[in-house]
Amino acid sequence: MRIPILPSRVTVDGLDRAPHRAFLRALGLSDADLGKPFVGVASTDGRVTPCNALLGEFAREACAALREAGGVPFDFASISVADSMSMSHGGMRYSLVSRELIADGVEAVARGHAYDALVAFAGCDKTLPGMMMAMTRLNLPSVFVYGGAALPGKWRGRDVTVLDTYEAVGAVMAGRMQQAELDELERACLPTLGSCPGQFTANTMAMVSETLGLALPGSATLPAVSDERKDLSRRAAKHVMQVLKNGGPLPRDLVTRKSLENACAAVAATGGSTNAGLHIPAIAHEAGIRFTLDDFARVAKRTPLIADMKPGGRFLAKDLHAVGGVYAVLKALLTHGALHGECLTLFGTTLEQQLKNQPAADGEVVKKIPISETGGLVVLKGNLAPDGALLKVSGLKSLVFEGRARVFDSEEACAEVVKKRAYKAGEVLVIRYEGPKGGPGMREMLGVTALIYGQGMGEEVALLTDGRFSGATRGMMIGHISPEAAAGGALALVRNGDTIAIDASAGALTLRISKAEMAKRKENWRDRKSGSMHGVLEKYAALVGSAHLGAVTHSGSRGKKR
Repeated sequence: MRIPILPSRVTVDGLDRAPHRAFLRALGLSDADLGKPFVGVASTDGRVTPCNALLGEFAREACAALREAGGVPFDFASISVADSMSMSHGGMRYSLVSRELIADGVEAVARGHAYDALVAFAGCDKTLPGMMMAMTRLNLPSVFVYGGAALPGKWRGRDVTVLDTYEAVGAVMAGRMQQAELDELERACLPTLGSCPGQFTANTMAMVSETLGLALPGSATLPAVSDERKDLSRRAAKHVMQVLKNGGPLPRDLVTRKSLENACAAVAATGGSTNAGLHIPAIAHEAGIRFTLDDFARVAKRTPLIADMKPGGRFLAKDLHAVGGVYAVLKALLTHGALHGECLTLFGTTLEQQLKNQPAADGEVVKKIPISETGGLVVLKGNLAPDGALLKVSGLKSLVFEGRARVFDSEEACAEVVKKRAYKAGEVLVIRYEGPKGGPGMREMLGVTALIYGQGMGEEVALLTDGRFSGATRGMMIGHISPEAAAGGALALVRNGDTIAIDASAGALTLRISKAEMAKRKENWRDRKSGSMHGVLEKYAALVGSAHLGAVTHSGSRGKKR
C-alpha cells in the first residue's frame, strides 16, 4: 500500500500561504476543511447537447458525498463539442480536437490547483476519452462516471433512435419514405436526455471505462434517466476517497497493456464504434504505452463477436444492462478465453474475481454461441493503407467488394453527389484530405454514410476516407486510412476510375495499380493546402499525429514506452 501524498498541501501549508487560504475561505472553507483532501470534480456539464445536460446534477451529488466522506470538493466544467450538433458541416473539425482540449484543460486545473484526487463525469463521444486521458495523465486517485444513455423512442410499434432519423433522411431523398413519416420520427426518436442508446461511440467508450477498471461496474449501461444514477455518483465519490486513503489503485495501475487488450476485446465483441481505434491508443499513450491500430487488429481478430448490439445487431444499452451490463460481456469473454482475468479493478481485486458471481450469457443480447469467431471490427492493410484502416463488419452481408473509384477532396463534395443520388452501385466513393492533419480535425461522416444507407445503397457502394465514422455508421464504410492523404499517403494518389479491392476476410485494402505507376504518381504529388486556418485548428494541425497512433498531440508520458 502506498502512503498517500496530498499535493494540495502546497496551497494551504505555511506562513506564505495565507493569501491562498484567504481565497479558499471566500469559497466557504472552514479551518477544518483546510486540513482535508481536496478533490476535483470535473464534468462536461452543459445545455449544449442531451448527452451532457444531466452531468451537473450528478456532479453535485458527488460533491455532497465527498463532503460526507471527509473530502473537500471543487467542481468545475470542461468544454464539450458534440458530434450530434457538429455533424455534416465545418463544425465537425472541432469534435476530435475537443478531446485534447478536455484532457489538457482538466490537467491544467487539477495540477494548477494541486488537487489530491479526481472524480470525472462525461457524456458524449469525445468527452469520455478526453476525461480518461486526463485521469491517466494525472495519475491521481480517480473514478470515472459516464452520464448514461438516453432511452429509445417508440415509433409505429418499435424502438427507434436518432440513427433511424439520420437514415430516414436518405430514405426520403430516395423516395422510399414520406416527409410526413420523417417528421413523426424526428419527434419520437430521442424522448429523454442522455447519449445515443446504441453501441455507438459514447456507449462503446463507457464500456472501455469499465473494462479498464476506471469506472464502477454497472455504470456504463445504466440509463441516464435512471433513479439509480444519483446513487452511482455518490458511490463513485466515496470510492475515490477510499482509493486516496489506500494510495491506489491509480489509473496507471489499471491502464496496462493487458487491460488495453481487454478493452479492445470488449469493443470487438460488441461490434462497437471504430472511434475506439483512435481513443484506446490515445489513452495508452497517456500511460506511456505504445498501442497502435496493429494491436487493436490483433485482439479483434482473436475475439468472438458475442453481443447482438445496434447498429449491426438488435439491442440497445438498456437491454444489455438488463442482462448484466458490461460485466456480462466480460464474463462471456473470459469463458471464451479472450480476456486477461488477472487485470486489476478499482477495488484492487482482479477482474476474474469480480466476474466470479456474474451470471452467464443470457443467450439473446449476449450470445452463448458467438455470432462470428472474430470481432465486429476489422483492420485492413495494403498499398492503400500501409498503416491500416478500420471497417465495422458486424451486420455486413458480404466482406468483399471491388469497384471503380469516384474521388472527392472533401466531405461536402461527396455529400452533394449523394444527395442528388448521382452515384451508382459498384462504385467506391473516396473522400480524402479529411484526416487529423488534412481536415484538420478528422471529421466524422455519419451524415454521408446514413444518407447512403437510407437510400438503400449501404452495401451497393463502398466508401473510403482518411476521416472517421460515427459509432452508428454501418455498411461498407472504411475510415482511418493511414497515412492520410495530407501526409502523402496513397489515398492522395487515387484517381477516378482506378480499381479498389476490399477483402475484409483477408484484412486487405488494395489499389490495383502497378508499383511503377504508384511511384510515378507519388513523385508528381504536391501537398494540397487545406485553406486558411487559425486558432485551435492551426495549432492542432501543427501538432497532431497519425490516426493509427491515436491522433495525439503531445509526446506522451515521460519514460520508455512500454
